[in-house]
Amino acid sequence: MTIARTIRRFTLLVVSVGLALPSFSQSGTNSPYSQYGWGVMSDQTSGFNRGMNGIGIGLRDSRQVNFLNPASYSAMDSLMFLFDGGVSGHITQMKEGGNSISRKNANFEYAVAGFRVARHLGVSIGIIPYTNVGYSYATTLPIGESSTYTYTNTYTGSGGLRQVYAGIGWEPLRGLSIGMNAAYMWGDYEKWVVNSYSDKYTNTLSKLYRADVSTYQLGFGLQYAARITSKDNLTLGLTYTMGHKMEADPTCIITSTNSQTGVSDTTRFEINEKVGLPHIFGAGMGWHHGTKWKVGIDYTLQKWSGVDFPEYKLVNHVPTYSLNPSYFEDRHKVNVGGEYCPDMTGRSFMKRIRYRAGASYASSYFKVNGKDGPKEVSVSAGVGIPIINNYNNRSILNLSVQWVRNAASGLLTENTYRLNIGFTFNERWFQKWKFD
Repeated sequence: MTIARTIRRFTLLVVSVGLALPSFSQSGTNSPYSQYGWGVMSDQTSGFNRGMNGIGIGLRDSRQVNFLNPASYSAMDSLMFLFDGGVSGHITQMKEGGNSISRKNANFEYAVAGFRVARHLGVSIGIIPYTNVGYSYATTLPIGESSTYTYTNTYTGSGGLRQVYAGIGWEPLRGLSIGMNAAYMWGDYEKWVVNSYSDKYTNTLSKLYRADVSTYQLGFGLQYAARITSKDNLTLGLTYTMGHKMEADPTCIITSTNSQTGVSDTTRFEINEKVGLPHIFGAGMGWHHGTKWKVGIDYTLQKWSGVDFPEYKLVNHVPTYSLNPSYFEDRHKVNVGGEYCPDMTGRSFMKRIRYRAGASYASSYFKVNGKDGPKEVSVSAGVGIPIINNYNNRSILNLSVQWVRNAASGLLTENTYRLNIGFTFNERWFQKWKFD
């Protein structure tokens, strides 16, 4: 491959993701659980992964961009340019103490692209969400047993973290691949707590928690693929993402407003110490039986217990805003999933459809009032529908549905029903055509 052709490919890669960047909005959530920590953790998966409920550490596919393990980039087809974008819509039903409510949301989720630079060397670039913050609810209670007046606590929040990455995967030895993703992460959050009273004499008290993040993230991957039989291949994968301290300058602003005069008194707290991101370890295994069967299992450990987070407290009636080393706990996640395609290269359209399913379990990474946060159980099913016409038979429409349950003892229970739509644009843009 010439240097000029490599430059043209990389330019095309950057332009493709760059065109999607203005359309990228933070993947939304309506979960009250997103008020804790950095918010609700994103799936960080593409369309084909989601049909198998997020597996990917041990998967290698020449026709998909699998950014869960950058070592997989070395498997990309040498003649193809890959672009993958996805959207989702969901309905969440929340129940607590006999009360229930439903919320809807729809979002542009991710945009990634990739191609092979040279033999056994692939690159990828993309934009994906990391965490999501979005909630709005209120509670109203009487001030006392004999009082006719009430007080209302209103909770609202928005924001989240997202990242743009560039990655490379290389196979230096037959069957052994290594890779790296380098990402720029940015985002913010604003969380409001407003305490108001119906008697019009008691002051209204509001708290605003906010932080701005601008940092980097480095992730590494390894895969070893071994041929078991003429049709069976086993791939073992490992991933590691570096944890580190970052600038965020968390701030807490407390405002007391006199309900009669409208005069406000403001107190500002700011933490100048650095907050952090966790070390993340992943291990996965994938089994391929020709092009018909694909099965995998992943385990991920996020070491949040070593990360501090700011928290407002009253200590002996004195307000404090400081880093709490016990705010987070380690997050464990296990995914299993698979794909079945009757005949990927056959003439029958129905036999070329990829059928997928998966399930997962994850613990919480934050605590609620010192107790374990909600545990997550999820199942999914999906299909990969080939796009077949006169000039394209390699692109795929990825559709999947997911049910996700988040629940903790004595707290809110959430049941989310999500529809994921992803499109993998797969074209032989780099093939040399011959004309008679």
